[in-house]
Amino acid sequence: MNVLQLQSINPSIKALAVIILVLCLSFVFDPVTPFILWIFILTVTFIFGRVNLKRWLLFFLPFFILAFGYIWTTAVFFHPPAEIKPVSLITLRTVVITDYGLYTGLALGLRVLCFSCLSLLFIMTTDPIKFILSLVQQCKMPPKLAYGILAGYHFLPLLNDELKIIRHAHKVRGVNRMQGVRGKLAAKIKCMIPLLASAIRKAERAAIAMESKGFTGSRNRTFFHKMTVCHHDWIFLCIMVGLFFVSLFISVLLGTFRGIGVI
Repeated sequence: MNVLQLQSINPSIKALAVIILVLCLSFVFDPVTPFILWIFILTVTFIFGRVNLKRWLLFFLPFFILAFGYIWTTAVFFHPPAEIKPVSLITLRTVVITDYGLYTGLALGLRVLCFSCLSLLFIMTTDPIKFILSLVQQCKMPPKLAYGILAGYHFLPLLNDELKIIRHAHKVRGVNRMQGVRGKLAAKIKCMIPLLASAIRKAERAAIAMESKGFTGSRNRTFFHKMTVCHHDWIFLCIMVGLFFVSLFISVLLGTFRGIGVI
């Protein structure tokens, strides 16, 4: 096991690190701290995460558009408190962008980028099966709930294949020949009923199979895949939290830090 790979970190500890950073960022309202932390997160993701850049950019693009929307709308429509005298930076007819509005917009937008990059770091470096097992073994999640979620996760590709089969069968039999919005809605309803019936049958078979193998939902059971928390997991947690405080310290030195209570 390579301790320098994010894939080797215990998923529960990785999730805990993400939650702590999100909570810490929620109390910061300046653009410098999240910007520096965002650079740190990108560095950790691509150096230690073995993440495909093209796939990462595909998932990151919607969050980037959302962050840009936050920056733009806040810079244009945000009204500062009465005791603050903003400086106009750009004036386009009735649109006035002030330094305070731009500062606030950048703070919100960069926080969105940090939240999205933390989420992508977790999603793209975590095996869902290992995450569920870690929740059961380390976080004491009820096995019935955990394995139900895991079964549903495995059923999603099967339901997609089942939906394709139903649509092909309807096409062969000439069922979906209505045009317009009403016809498309009727076609979807006709697909939903057999798809729901198929899902119920698959869920019943999975339940019977688990009961026949002795699954009772008890916590007192052995695991084929044993998830453990090692010292490098705690080191990862300390490093991620430490990166936030380093970003905060740099922002304080630059004199740009502003807490959420000071708006």
